[in-house]
Amino acid sequence: MGNCEQKVLQISKRGIDLVRDPILNKGTAFSEKEREEFNLHGLLPPHVSTFEEQIQRATENYRRKDTDIGKYIFLEALHDRNEILYYALLLRNLEEMTPIIYTPTVGLACQQYGHIFRQTRGMYMPAKAKENFKKIINNWPEEKVNVIVITDGSRILGLGDLGASGIGIPIGKLSLYVACAGIYPSETLPVVIDVGIDNEKLLKDSLYLGEKHHRITGEEYYDVIDECIVAVHERWPKALIQFEDFTNNHAFPLLKKYREKLLCFNDDIQGTGGVVLAGILASLRITKGKLCDQRIVFLGAGSAAVGIADMIVAGMIEECLSEQEARRRFWFLDSKGLVTTTRGDKLAEHKILYARDEKPQKTLLEVIKSVKPTIIIGVSKQQGAFSEDVVREMKKHVDIPVIFALSNPTSKSECTPTQAYEWTDGNVVYASGSPFEPIKYKGKTYATGQGNNMYIFPGVGLGVNVCKATKITDSMFYAAAKTLANLVSKEDLKKGRVYPDLNDIRKISAHIAVSVCEVAYSEGIAWEKRPENLLEVVKSKMFQPVYLQYEAV
Repeated sequence: MGNCEQKVLQISKRGIDLVRDPILNKGTAFSEKEREEFNLHGLLPPHVSTFEEQIQRATENYRRKDTDIGKYIFLEALHDRNEILYYALLLRNLEEMTPIIYTPTVGLACQQYGHIFRQTRGMYMPAKAKENFKKIINNWPEEKVNVIVITDGSRILGLGDLGASGIGIPIGKLSLYVACAGIYPSETLPVVIDVGIDNEKLLKDSLYLGEKHHRITGEEYYDVIDECIVAVHERWPKALIQFEDFTNNHAFPLLKKYREKLLCFNDDIQGTGGVVLAGILASLRITKGKLCDQRIVFLGAGSAAVGIADMIVAGMIEECLSEQEARRRFWFLDSKGLVTTTRGDKLAEHKILYARDEKPQKTLLEVIKSVKPTIIIGVSKQQGAFSEDVVREMKKHVDIPVIFALSNPTSKSECTPTQAYEWTDGNVVYASGSPFEPIKYKGKTYATGQGNNMYIFPGVGLGVNVCKATKITDSMFYAAAKTLANLVSKEDLKKGRVYPDLNDIRKISAHIAVSVCEVAYSEGIAWEKRPENLLEVVKSKMFQPVYLQYEAV
């Protein structure tokens, strides 16, 4: 589409082809001159709308929908016909609409994808066509792609295997890259690698749009993934690849395999880790504690949990501890109880570094009683797992418990903010993975924090694109976490919020991009030289959702 600094775009399309191009379409806002020049008379209502009128109309239509899925369908329809208007609408109403285009509503949209499908978006790479992936990838019409989000649909939010219907997650993530960090819409690509599905309900659904067979496994699975990654990387060698919603047994090996070979990261591991560390650092400004003194219990021991712990370990090492000492500040529970070296089962590789050399314990309550944690983090997808007994037991041992109930969507949250405040008599720092409305407790209103990865991953993408980084390192996410924590104001903390106001997301993303660039420069992995006015350069690279003037060619 070109940079917004370019005031006039030269356009070759005419008539209905121009109106049907979602990147170029202005709808009723085409000027009289443009209507004449591009053969649009008679194809549009005669009134030339202002941009504000279009936003007003879109807002009214959105709010007329009485269900979240109806609102999602409306927004995606707008996305498919006019991207400028779509992103302008999002930025005007970010807190209201983010829960629709992403968690929790996007999960419902993925579950119903075959039933609400209207317009194709992104690329579908079926396993049966793996020999032709390099040919298929060339069907994508855009020559310039900077950010690619790839999933295999195997672990969508807390909803499990949704197969090809998981394409909604990359679509939603890329909408956030654009809205939050100003990545150009035409330079994004959502991809789902369809290796089958083990969800029997969807397998039997006649409207399911993916391959209707069980998932391929083992070396055959990795061969398909590799064919896709190679095809994508060969066409766009400098593009950022984000791995999204892969199961734990695949997420870690894939990240390990590709992270030194190409520009990539796993948001569930690294992005989540950065966001949660930021929230904890902000929480400590309320509890007056030091990071290296915390005792942290995790309910859930998958990719997100380990990614979070690894990021916190980095913070503890910087503060005062050795790596081994830092890892002893964590206790993990999985489906079999406390993760230990003594319970007799074969531990997954990612759990070994955090396994305790102590007797097994089966329940969270047992662990709370023995450990007396200062922080509990839920990534278990078990609604209500942070029960009243658990929270009250924790409160016995610490003045202000820090409770992060991070499972998505909202229906999977380990506890609600209302429960956390009631069970601690209002003395708690609470954050969730999905959004909750502000709550009132004893006459005071608390705006609960949402540990949403959108605080970090868009800024990381912007940063690596600005400095042309050759790889993405954990230190970039650590720097991003510290930057995010520093952007939490005293006013935010007074309201009980350990993350900044989402309405400032573009400012947040710009500062995170700067911190990522600084790491790339210091580590010698940036192609671009460091400009003196780095923040201004970052801001100048951000897409702005405004109409440009068109000139016919």
